[in-house]
Amino acid sequence: MNYQGKRWRTIWRNLDDAAGSIGVIDQRLLPHEFKTLTLRTMGDCAEAIRNMTVRGAPLIGATAAYGICFALRDDPGDAGFAAAYRVLHKTRPTAINLKWALDQMQAAVGQLPPAKRLEAAYARAAELCDEDVAVCEAIGRNGLALFREIVAKKPAGSRLNILTHCNAGWLACVDWGTALAPIFMAHDTGLPIHVWVDETRPRNQGASLTAWELNRHGIPHTVVVDNAGGHLMQHGLVDLCIVGTDRTTAQGDVCNKIGTYLKALAAKDNQVPFYVALPSSTIDWTIRDGLKEIPIEERSPTEVTHLRGKTADGSLVEIQVTPDGSPAGNYGFDVTPARLVTALITEKGCCAASAEGLARLFHREV
Repeated sequence: MNYQGKRWRTIWRNLDDAAGSIGVIDQRLLPHEFKTLTLRTMGDCAEAIRNMTVRGAPLIGATAAYGICFALRDDPGDAGFAAAYRVLHKTRPTAINLKWALDQMQAAVGQLPPAKRLEAAYARAAELCDEDVAVCEAIGRNGLALFREIVAKKPAGSRLNILTHCNAGWLACVDWGTALAPIFMAHDTGLPIHVWVDETRPRNQGASLTAWELNRHGIPHTVVVDNAGGHLMQHGLVDLCIVGTDRTTAQGDVCNKIGTYLKALAAKDNQVPFYVALPSSTIDWTIRDGLKEIPIEERSPTEVTHLRGKTADGSLVEIQVTPDGSPAGNYGFDVTPARLVTALITEKGCCAASAEGLARLFHREV
């Protein structure tokens, strides 16, 4: 992503720092403030994941990988690694990329003598970041091919209207994103597109982050309330839906930001294709039934009861929107059954959201 004339990733190593710190973008402040933070310890990484300074399944994994590096810097032994693994793994229970990245780090350093672990850990963390960029770029190309097929069926000169939910763009990954990658590429290749951006309560990742990214890229878009999607589809104003996922089961169920399931239901009722874009690291091959087996994160009620925004004089304030004493529930994710998903878009290609489709694409046994 380009911002103010500079090419950015969402996470980077500060090479001029002998202690090996990393930099990240503080996503809690967007879209009104663009600030970076320096993370220096495993605890810093764990807290950044927990409080959503960094968010999005791939970026969570990358941050956790560097958290392992910091832990090994302080204690390169098995006990130090195991303790860091436990702390980082508990920060966000739903996104499987977190565990995947921790396992990748364990595979990279577990058999090495302690004296060689730190260098190998930093190298593997950097590789995971580079791999994520390449994977997301491939997802973009595969999604773009689907977009072109849909555009080819529309009247000449028609724009492609896309509805998305939450933020599955550059900010959710190291670069490019998942669901937004083909949108960026479509715009860059001259495909006429327009994006309906769900606000995505309670944290407003659509209104705050997706809209910010699309603004930076010059892509036509409109922010709508979460409950407008069905209306738009009923009136033929949506050609396709595309979302990301934090965990996908071996049979194609997808777990994504709360509200995704409702969009999939509306899409099914209105014959609108519903696509899910994901890196293979988001597939949890150990589970099959998403409703029964995926843990759903429950976050602080204050994310529901309070909103943060900019006032007319430019001040940033937090306000309470619910009555004093009213309790709030904050379920972070829901599960969309595979039967509601038109196709999965991965770096390997596209496939049916089914055990057979995934097994065929990834050359695994059903």
